[in-house]
Amino acid sequence: MGMGMRAMARLGGGIAATALAAIFAAPAMAQDVLGQPVPAGLGLQTAAAPLAHEAHFFHNVVLMPVITAICVLVLVLLVWIAIRYNKRSNPNPAKWSHNTLIEVIWTVVPVLILVGISLFSFRLLFAYHDYPDADVTVKITGNQWNWGYEYPDQGVAEYISNMLPEDQAPKHLYRLAADEPMVVPVGENVRLLITASDVIHAVAVPAFAIKVDAVPGRMNETWFRAEKEGDYYGQCSELCGVDHAFMPIHVKVVSKQAFAEWVASKGGSMTKAADEAAAAAAPAAAEAPAAPAADAAAAPTDAAPAAPATAAAPAAPAAQ
Repeated sequence: MGMGMRAMARLGGGIAATALAAIFAAPAMAQDVLGQPVPAGLGLQTAAAPLAHEAHFFHNVVLMPVITAICVLVLVLLVWIAIRYNKRSNPNPAKWSHNTLIEVIWTVVPVLILVGISLFSFRLLFAYHDYPDADVTVKITGNQWNWGYEYPDQGVAEYISNMLPEDQAPKHLYRLAADEPMVVPVGENVRLLITASDVIHAVAVPAFAIKVDAVPGRMNETWFRAEKEGDYYGQCSELCGVDHAFMPIHVKVVSKQAFAEWVASKGGSMTKAADEAAAAAAPAAAEAPAAPAADAAAAPTDAAPAAPATAAAPAAPAAQ
């Protein structure tokens, strides 16, 4: 029986090693294309933003090893108990009903595991809610069944983004590509203000590891910073009606110069916010009282006028 236990332990270790190898090899197996799903892809999409890197670390390095180890342990215990304590191997069952030490272990160990996971979980949660100063703000409105994008700081009015029809979209991007993508500059902090006009939708872009509900009457917020130029795809991730599957989110990441040109093509301006602030400050400056003019006249001096010259003293009489 000891040899059987060792064999089971080796089997469990082999299963765990294989599972972990598959998990960590998954991103390299079919993830050469950024921002979109790939055929036969395993694991998460390749990270393309700081938050995504942290989320992948939490998933791959913290959660998956713990989950895999627990699953393998439970599998080994189940197999061992089925072999060791079946009726044929153990015709006279034990009479005891509990074991205090085992009960303490299976209570304390899970608590310690959860506390350890929570340390990484709260760190990731704080990263999501520690909003940096935004370089670009995009207001996203979910509609049945499309998305509206607006850039208030650049004066770009809301435009509607619809899914490309099947005959216009590349085959592998059908239900992902859109006619009017959200355009953002690479390497800039993008703040997303997310709401909805009718029912609950959800903004989800896997490459940026963001997923936020769009709720009518409520403004939710998140952020990302794209690391590479390219096209990134997501979808509405909240069941919202009959055309829920036809609400792709297409994010086009471009250079700063290309973004400025796109803003201009939409009738906006990269300096709109600064121009509005200057225009608002101008009337206030004009209404302010002018500073008093300097007195042109010289101030009088306190010095007394010079005394007039005295007449010469009379000459002394000549000597007799």
